[in-house]
Amino acid sequence: MSVISQFESYLPKDLLNALHGLKSPFLIQQYLDSMPYKAEARDRSPLNVILDKQCHCLDGGFLAALLLWKSGFKPLVLDLVPAPGMDDDHVLAVYQINGRWGAVAKSNYVNLGFREAVYKNLRELVMTYFEHFASIHQVKTLRGYTRPFDLSKFPLTDWAWNEDSAQKLYKKFYSRKAIPLISKQMEKRLSLVTDRNYAAEIMYTDLNESFGNR
Repeated sequence: MSVISQFESYLPKDLLNALHGLKSPFLIQQYLDSMPYKAEARDRSPLNVILDKQCHCLDGGFLAALLLWKSGFKPLVLDLVPAPGMDDDHVLAVYQINGRWGAVAKSNYVNLGFREAVYKNLRELVMTYFEHFASIHQVKTLRGYTRPFDLSKFPLTDWAWNEDSAQKLYKKFYSRKAIPLISKQMEKRLSLVTDRNYAAEIMYTDLNESFGNR
């Protein structure tokens, strides 16, 4: 039995039927957006995200990659890495259409989610998040990203429904070295996000769930 088939065997019929309709990256993004963002310490397996109907960027991102896999894409995730101690990481489930990259992501911030598959390489895709990746102090915090991690190659194939295996997968995912996006000299001359732009960035955001507040 394939990973996808076995994962689906754990789902109630109504939830399984809802997943069958998610046939594009955009529909997967809408499904993620329908669930509340909860930045709790628990990192759920994809199965428990669906059953509990809540997620954050890590477990939501891995669910997105699984659903992309179900739709015929490779299950790829990468990590957006902030300046140490200044913000949360952010997980993207990335996909390709006709050689161009896009992304699906769960976020507490409206501009850190979906990207159409129009970007010619991963760095170009990742840089679309740079101006939007801001702390509660209005500091631009994105500093690097990791290469895509192919979930189909993880040896513990029960990670989609077994939370112990999911924890091992997440630990492996976070252990990889980041590729820098900007130099130290660039970092020193970054401006703060303006009050007006920050107000736009936090529309629909629960700031109680944000890094530095919770």
